[in-house]
Amino acid sequence: MAHLGKMITLKSGDGADIDFYHVEAQGARKGGLVCVMEIFGVTDHIRDVCDAWAKDGLEVVSPALYDRAEKNFQASYSPDDIQKGLALRAKTSTENNVQDVQAGIDYLKGRNAGPVYVTGYCYGGTIAWVAACRCTGLAAAAGYYGGGIGDHINEKPKCPTILHFGEHDKGIPMPLVRKIEAAHPDVTVYVYDAGHGFQSDRRTDYNEACAKLAKQRCLELFAANK
Repeated sequence: MAHLGKMITLKSGDGADIDFYHVEAQGARKGGLVCVMEIFGVTDHIRDVCDAWAKDGLEVVSPALYDRAEKNFQASYSPDDIQKGLALRAKTSTENNVQDVQAGIDYLKGRNAGPVYVTGYCYGGTIAWVAACRCTGLAAAAGYYGGGIGDHINEKPKCPTILHFGEHDKGIPMPLVRKIEAAHPDVTVYVYDAGHGFQSDRRTDYNEACAKLAKQRCLELFAANK
């Protein structure tokens, strides 16, 4: 299926040229959204996710966070590709990730004065959290199953933020989720009867009902923070 958007190149804060998938809002524009990838790159799945957000009225950009190490990286969910994705993640600094998100925010701000939001999945869920804490110009943030948030638990979001986790996620133990929740009583933490990656219809843990509910909660957050 053809995608609605196309790749563009933006200059990040360190001067690097970073590719972003960009898709215009479909219908009335309600704001901008930086959508942060999983460890697998800006894949067909991430493009599909961005297109779906665009159909909800958001202009979306998704940065290819690995571009400094490897251009055009896209991987499957196979064990070998997971290891490739993890290796590239290890070569990619959180500081550069934040710079790339900020570049996306600034691009969207430059195109329209409306609110800009951030979301992300797994690796991207952690980056969405850090972006909420460090970036400027965000109206709200929503992170999906960001296992690395625990490494940044002492940072405080500068905008309204919600988090989504699966109760049966084998990689993110519930005690960690509850620790994040206790450390940030102003952050709403939603826990679903699902595993890791429940938003992705490409994964074995996909849960359609939980995915729809989580997205609805994101849209409600965004609508409340214009």
